[in-house]
This record gives sequence, C-alpha cells and structure tokens, in this order.
Amino acid sequence: MLEIKNLHATAGDKPVLKGLTLTVKAGEVSAIMGPNGSGKSTLAHVLSGRDGFKVTEGSVHYKGKDLLAMAPEERAREGVFLAFQYPVEIPGVGNTYFLKNALNAIRKHRGQPELDAHEFLKLIKEKAKLVQISESLLNRPVNEGFSGGEKKRNEILQMAVLEPTLAILDETDSGLDIDALRIIGRGITSLRSKDRAIVVITHFPRILEHVVPDHVHVLKDGTIALSGGKELALELEKKGYTGLD
Repeated sequence: MLEIKNLHATAGDKPVLKGLTLTVKAGEVSAIMGPNGSGKSTLAHVLSGRDGFKVTEGSVHYKGKDLLAMAPEERAREGVFLAFQYPVEIPGVGNTYFLKNALNAIRKHRGQPELDAHEFLKLIKEKAKLVQISESLLNRPVNEGFSGGEKKRNEILQMAVLEPTLAILDETDSGLDIDALRIIGRGITSLRSKDRAIVVITHFPRILEHVVPDHVHVLKDGTIALSGGKELALELEKKGYTGLD
C-alpha cells in the first residue's frame, strides 16, 4: 500500500527527515512514535502534499504510484486522508455540505455515481454514531465552535464518510480526555479493513490501548530508529525514549 524509501525532507530550510524507510501494507495499522522534533508531523505533511515541506531525496509509492508526483487534491481523490493534529475551522462552510462535496468528488474520480442529498444525509447520520457526533454539530460550519475533543471526533467522522485507503492520523489523541480517547479509539478500530492501511502518529501509547497496532516504529532524528510490536509501545511507556538509546 505505502512504500517509503530513503526519504529526506526539509521543513522550510531545516532538514527534518533523514533517510526514513517504511512499508505499510493494506489491512495493517502502523503506529509511529517519537519525541518532539523527531519528524512525525513532517512525515504526515509530506505524505499529504502540504506546502512548505520539500523532499530532497528518496521515494514514496502508494498503491504502486509515485505519490510525490501527485498534487494534494489528487492524493485525496486517490484515497489518502490526513487527520490533522490541529483541525482548522472553516467558517461559513457547513459540515454536512463540506463532506458531501468531498465524498462526491472522490466517487466521481472512481467512476461511481454521486450521492444525492437524501442518500448522503442517511449515510452521515449513520457514520456520526461511530464517534457520537450530534446532529447539531453536523449542521454547524466545519469545526466552528467545536471543543478540542469534538474537532478530533469530527476528523474521524470525515475518515468514516470518505473511506480512504490510506489514513494518516497525526496525533489525533492529543488533548483528549479519557472518554473522548475511548470514543475515537473505538471509531478508528471500527474502520479497520483488509483494504485500508492506517498510520497512527502519536507521542504516547495510550491511544494504542484502543487501536491495537500491527507494528510500532520509533522515529528519532528523522529516521526509524527501532521497530517492534505493541510491546514496544509498552516499553516506551516504562522507559521513555531516552531509555531506548
């Protein structure tokens, strides 16, 4: 599904990723952990095609295609999804309207018929139950006036509606209380599929109690320093990142 080889990238003029190599297969959940400044969010931004991040060496292939050659909107239509660490508000754009247009753009790209308003409303109400999003939030502008936890749940709602084949979750667990973490964790787990790869980027292993990963990778100084299973996350909880040097 995702094949990253010797990836080097800068944020502005600063080198951040320094030879990162990673494979994520369809059906897998891979957790990427690491201290602040290790390159976790830079990796997410590079994969999504965000401006300000430049690849200087290496390659990224997604479903056999050159991901780096695609514009950000093309990546999204091809099934790449990024849940933001800090979800933005979009005043004046209704949550339901936004998602309906996004989903229909993807369906059109896939050669599928677009959903009409009635069909989409039925779909979004069903998906909203996964993350306990109220109907009042569906009718608000995107993330406007949402609490931190509501914004993060709205990100997972977007994932549930858009059904990406590669989902990158950039610290979706940050700032969540215990109940919100459980809701989001269950929502993510319910979206696991043999045809979908999920990358969970996090500082802390607590999200991995709810979203059990197939692989855990520790990112330090812009490269994968250590890989293992869920037990690696538990070891990090005990020793911290410096304890693994």
